[in-house]
Order: sequence, then C-alpha cells, then structure tokens
Amino acid sequence: MPDSIIFRQLFDQSSATFSYLLADVNSRQAFFIDTVYEQHERDLSLINELELNLLACLETHCHADHVTGAWLLKHTTGCQIIASGKTGIGMLDRNLAEGDRMEFGLHALVALETPGHTPGCLSFLLDDESKVFTGDSLLIRGCGRTDFQEGSAAKLFHSIKEKLFSLPDECIVYPGHDYSGRTASSIGEEKKSNPRIGGQANENDFVGYMDNMRLAHPKKLEFAVPANFKAGRPEDDQLPKQPDWAPVVTTYSGVMEISPQWVASHFNDVHILDVRTTVETEEESARIQGAQMIPINELRDRINEIPKDSPVMTICRSGTRSVMAFNILREAGWQKVANINGGLLRWKREGLPFT
Repeated sequence: MPDSIIFRQLFDQSSATFSYLLADVNSRQAFFIDTVYEQHERDLSLINELELNLLACLETHCHADHVTGAWLLKHTTGCQIIASGKTGIGMLDRNLAEGDRMEFGLHALVALETPGHTPGCLSFLLDDESKVFTGDSLLIRGCGRTDFQEGSAAKLFHSIKEKLFSLPDECIVYPGHDYSGRTASSIGEEKKSNPRIGGQANENDFVGYMDNMRLAHPKKLEFAVPANFKAGRPEDDQLPKQPDWAPVVTTYSGVMEISPQWVASHFNDVHILDVRTTVETEEESARIQGAQMIPINELRDRINEIPKDSPVMTICRSGTRSVMAFNILREAGWQKVANINGGLLRWKREGLPFT
C-alpha cells in the first residue's frame, strides 16, 4: 500500500548523509531514520508542516561522520530513541534485535542485524519488502568501510550476501550516504553490479579489497562518536537558542550559520566581513560590494575596525576560515555574528549578486 505512506528522503550536504522520514497517511504516526544534528530545524519544520506524530528516531548505527539529531527531536517532540544495544549509544528507549518490529499505523519497519561496518549496525526493512534502509552497510555500488569502530569486513560480507541480498530483487535500497549524486538503488542492481560485493565476488575477494582501502578517518570522528554515544545530547543539555535578529542555524560545534540567500536579501541590514587574503581577492576578482576586507591572520589585531551596530556576516572562499572569524568575534564579545554557509563558492553557485 505505497500510497498510504508518506515518504521523504532528506540530504545533509556537509556529511553526504541521507535521513528518511516515513509516516502512515491515516494515523500520522512516523519514524525518522538517521537524523543529523545541524538539520534539526529542517526536520522539525517538516514534521510540523505534515502534522505528524513522531514515534521515534531510529539509528542504523553509531555514526562517525556526523552527529545525530535524535536527542534534539526527543526533547522537541517527545519521541523515543531506538537502536541496537550493540551500538554503545546511551539513552536508548528501546534496544532492537533481529526481527523486532516497529509499527506505525498500518505499516511496520523490521530490524535486520547487518554488522560489519560497526558491530551494532541495523538495516530497517519495510514490512512489505518494498524498501530497505541500509545505513552504512550497503551503499549504492559500494558499502561501508570496516577499518575502525570494531568493523569487520568478513561480517559485513555475510550481512550483505546472506541477509540483504536475500531480499527481493525489486526491493529499493536507500543507503545512509552517497557521494556521487545518487539517491537509491535496488537489491537486484547491487547483486549484479556492486563492484565490491556483487556478481561472483567471494569472501576472500571482498575482505582483500576492504582491508587494503587505506582511507583517511572521517574528519568529525573524534567528536562525532562520543557525541553519538549520548544520542547527540549537548554538554550543557540545552536546546539551541534561536536569536531574533536573523534565521541562523546553530551547528553542533556552536557556530551560527546563515544562508547566503538571506544575506543577499537583507544586504542593507548587515555588515559583511570577508577574511580572504588580499592576493585571493585580486586573483579571484570576486568581491561582494561593500564587504569589509580583513584577512584572517590580521583579524585579532584589527578587530576594533569592525562595527557593532549591525549583525556581522563572516565569509571566505569555502566557509572554513570564516568559521574561525566567527569564533574570534564571539570570543571578543560580538553577539550578532553568523557565518555565511558555503562561503563565496556557494554564493557564486546560487547566482547571488556581487554588486
């Protein structure tokens, strides 16, 4: 009964993470799979606009590349937090095991234990076997890495070959990530065309491949895993406070970010601070008219040149050094300051004016 389900696939660009919202049309009962902390406002707005009753946030595993938004949604909606007890995640309202069902209206998700990427990995199968949410176990033409968090290539091989690949060929695969613009696959496609584990690949082929990938660890590993052990619960137990001077989004690291579209439409109400070097601005010949230019390495010495009577919007090429500028200004007492998300690269990409 696909028409009786509300289904949304949502994407966090910074971590290439997919989140999934499923709801029963009639009862409005819903589950959210693999939320992202920084997307809390987006996710909460969608829940409210669709008038859903969020039953629980489901975690496929303890993530290393982003922080979950489960704790935030629990404290704003009253939902539960559900995952495998093998994940190490604390504060769970329910520990899942193989075959456990999570019902929403006339539908249910069934837990499949698919360890390998991490020991506590779960996939969630819609009970009519039309969709499976595989987290970081099975990806589109790939799979999750197995070289940290007690991963095991051999276990992942058996999870995929013996469990996921036993599902109907037409079952749609919805992964936890994709880095190439793809959104979904099918069991049949992956059995045939997945270069790591499809076709005639055996366990030795797969383990040999996985054990020799030599990947760098995720950039957020050191703080994401400890944060996710607490289901994304902040150190101060406080929900992000929303200022009344701009529609900022507060990231898990405490940086307030603003969309470039909002800045462009409120150009006369804000002060833009560009912290690129002089050489960069000359070479790239891209400068927002009226922006104050202070290179990041000079900012502390020239901080008194920045006005305090208007909100300050920091920007650089990609939005990285401008985060440092945000922190410097906040430490110096500026309250109305935000980082322009995506920097000048996003500003250009979205066709916003420079003059």
